[in-house]
Amino acid sequence: MENSAEKPIAFYEENAATYAARQRQEPVARLTAFAELLPPGGTILELGCGAGSDSAWLIERGFAVTPTDGSAAMAREAEARLGLPVRVMRFSDLDEAAAYDGVWANACLLHVPRAELADVLGRIRRALRDGGLFYASFKAGVEEGADRFGRYYNRPSPEWLTEAYRLAGFATPRMETAPGGGYDGEPTNWLHVWARG
Repeated sequence: MENSAEKPIAFYEENAATYAARQRQEPVARLTAFAELLPPGGTILELGCGAGSDSAWLIERGFAVTPTDGSAAMAREAEARLGLPVRVMRFSDLDEAAAYDGVWANACLLHVPRAELADVLGRIRRALRDGGLFYASFKAGVEEGADRFGRYYNRPSPEWLTEAYRLAGFATPRMETAPGGGYDGEPTNWLHVWARG
């Protein structure tokens, strides 16, 4: 499965500038809901920050955001936008404990191989303070596999994902399903997942 995990990183390394320049609407409704459930000025870890637009939105509202991305090229794009360092970090390298009021992981954990997801979710659980808020989104499905760009997706069902969260130490998460799309232009159903540490 290591090869599966590397393919998305390679895509973002090679296409960082194009990906960062694409037209993208920040998920303002979900960012707002996330922000309203955190203490003012709270600490947030963003995983898979991409070009940094979600981090920028949260920073503008007074939060102390630590943006991270697994791709060094994407991290450079985010640094140029944010004017602050962006940590290059794989999800499996997260080793902090009780450090954040919130973790924002929009459209990034969907690249984690299924066999590794419970471990990554457990790392996120440990990084949250007690009662901290965790948001993530996934492309829904039944079988894992690659898109037309060769990027791996875990494509979980709600039932499978609920069990992965349970194995990681979270209580039953709240999930919403909504239609949407992505960089590949293909229509897809998304799972928007909210959990408390």
